[in-house]
Amino acid sequence: MTETKSNNGLKVIAGLLAAAFIGTLIYTISLYNDKKETTAKLNQEKNLVIEDLNNLQSDYDRAISESEETNKELVEARNRIAAYIDSVKTMKADIGALSKYRRQVRQLTKEREYLLAQNDSLRASNTLLAMEVDSTKVALEEQSMFTDSLIVQNTQLAKVVETGAALGLTKFNVEAVKERNSGKLVSVTNNRRADKFRICYTVGANRIAKPGAKQFYIQVTDPSGVIMGERAVAAKEAEGEEEGKSITYSKASSFYYENTLLDVCDFISKEGDDNFPEGVYNVVIYDEKLRELGASQFELR
Repeated sequence: MTETKSNNGLKVIAGLLAAAFIGTLIYTISLYNDKKETTAKLNQEKNLVIEDLNNLQSDYDRAISESEETNKELVEARNRIAAYIDSVKTMKADIGALSKYRRQVRQLTKEREYLLAQNDSLRASNTLLAMEVDSTKVALEEQSMFTDSLIVQNTQLAKVVETGAALGLTKFNVEAVKERNSGKLVSVTNNRRADKFRICYTVGANRIAKPGAKQFYIQVTDPSGVIMGERAVAAKEAEGEEEGKSITYSKASSFYYENTLLDVCDFISKEGDDNFPEGVYNVVIYDEKLRELGASQFELR
């Protein structure tokens, strides 16, 4: 009877122990499953954080590539995100760390919105500035063309005015003369009788010409082609308006001009006691710019 009670007690204890073991086993399995599920969720959350950081980095990469000039702030922000990505990949997933990086992602997202908006504003300003620069350049080119056109017009106008202001001859007469004892000059055609050549011309009226002292140049060439003058061995040269242009002249004929008709006469005397050679003589008159005003011929026999 006693032995039967003892066996029953052992059975009860064994049953309790078995129940306790089963309960512990079930609890352990439950804890393992919960931990496994939690780890999976943490890893999933970790991957989402990395994905968000990658998206932020891509936004910065795109903004930097679209910028004509390197934006230092965008580059620094992208580099910080790259460092965060490396940290998240190597960290051990836990709730505290993930919460910290989640907060950091939200902060970085706000920073991205600010920096990208600032970058867009800068790009818009640069575009507007470039348009203004181009517009200014076009305006300057147009102004330069207009100025060049004015210079050309003014130059042409100056030439027209200069041409219009140039003096001209209305009469031109050349003859050999002999001076009588009374001082009277008579025209001759015999080379032995001639004492000098009288060259007379009339300067035409010109209202737009500048009045004042003027000087024309008389060039007399004898039948042999030699330019005559009071001092033939010291032939004079006058420089014209065209570069390199010059003439050898016989005499400078000076007068004072007042915009009205003016008669001028000058003389070319023979040298020494020798007679003038027989033949045809050529006479040309030039103005101060060495422009030919008139030419004439006469003959001594």
